[in-house]
Amino acid sequence: MRRVAVTGMGVVSPLGNDIETFYGSLAAGRSGIVRLPPPAPAHPGPPAPGQPRTHVGGAVTFDAAAFFAAPRLRMLDRVSQFALVAAAQAVGDAGIAFDAVDRARAGVFAGTGMGGAQTADDGYRTLYAEGSDRVKPFSVLMAMHNAAAAWIGIEHGLTGPNLTFSTACSSSAVALGEAARRIATGEVDVMIAGGSEAPLNYGTLIAWDAMKTLATEDADDAGASCKPFAKNRTGLVLGEGAAFVILEDWAHARARGARIRAEFAGYGLCTDAGHITRPTVEGQAAAMRRALASAAMGPEAIGHINAHGTATLANDAVETAAIKDVFGSLAQRIPVASTKSMHGHLLGAAGALEFVAALLTLERRLLPPTINLLVPDPECDLDYVPNRARAADGVEAVMSNSFAFGGTNAVLICRTAHD
Repeated sequence: MRRVAVTGMGVVSPLGNDIETFYGSLAAGRSGIVRLPPPAPAHPGPPAPGQPRTHVGGAVTFDAAAFFAAPRLRMLDRVSQFALVAAAQAVGDAGIAFDAVDRARAGVFAGTGMGGAQTADDGYRTLYAEGSDRVKPFSVLMAMHNAAAAWIGIEHGLTGPNLTFSTACSSSAVALGEAARRIATGEVDVMIAGGSEAPLNYGTLIAWDAMKTLATEDADDAGASCKPFAKNRTGLVLGEGAAFVILEDWAHARARGARIRAEFAGYGLCTDAGHITRPTVEGQAAAMRRALASAAMGPEAIGHINAHGTATLANDAVETAAIKDVFGSLAQRIPVASTKSMHGHLLGAAGALEFVAALLTLERRLLPPTINLLVPDPECDLDYVPNRARAADGVEAVMSNSFAFGGTNAVLICRTAHD
């Protein structure tokens, strides 16, 4: 099996649209969760009882016209816009020239839970609220789940494997893990891997609200609405954005003189096969153990866990118990943090964004905090790096957890690069 290097990173996120701004927000414990303007209703007239009860989200400040000409924008849903920009950043950060690479041995794996949700929402409004019998001519191409991955492949001329994974909230973690496997087994040399999501529209907010999973807006500060592992947590906050990395065969990266930012060390994948929404300790623990086995590591090697940490009552308690199950007496000594407290839950893009946060923990030697953790929960009693970042002394390997509706659990491990 070949070693897998991480040579580039890129993000579009509620915490900033480049790696340095994103890292600065993590280090400062700065929230990107804001009060959203009321979404356009799917019917004319004043707001009806169907309006979401909460209007907070991890929103991206993004001027699409700064990146794309008007004719191209007419073919790109917001989810693809984010993906193209984040992927281009990662390519630039890796310093890779695809003209000098065998393009048939380079590809794109992307994750998304909802695809072009904005296009779908706009189309329904046009048909049912405005009474039109036509929608945008490119609606199908904009809304399809594989659009972002396809556009990235086209942008960089990559003719190797191009796949989209949709396993709800673990989608982009699965994309990263499967991309790393293709490199490790020798099928490809370079992969652009990550995920994108743009769910902050009327229909999506209403649908999530109907499940009673969304957080109640904090009365004093919208940015404090997401409270992972706190006793007073009330639910998740949806976020939008994209994150992509360049994964590369280690020898290939060395041969071209690339800067190796970290090693992609392990990947664990399993399914609860129990309940469509309710997580299980056994499933989450199994994914963590499989990731450790994939990395040929014992639990003592992990110096930090970037938790799934959605701030729902069920998930945070189950994840805490699963970490204890895997790490035993070590669990109390491992710093665990949920960066969702700052950027919200990016659904299918969450795993990729949080993997980038894990990479930055290794590279910058700083543990990101779990902000808004002011009221401890006796059921969640690990070290969650509450409220303030902390030095990551001695951390050589980091685990990133992604768990999903449907029960697909994906866990990634990265470690400091050593020849």
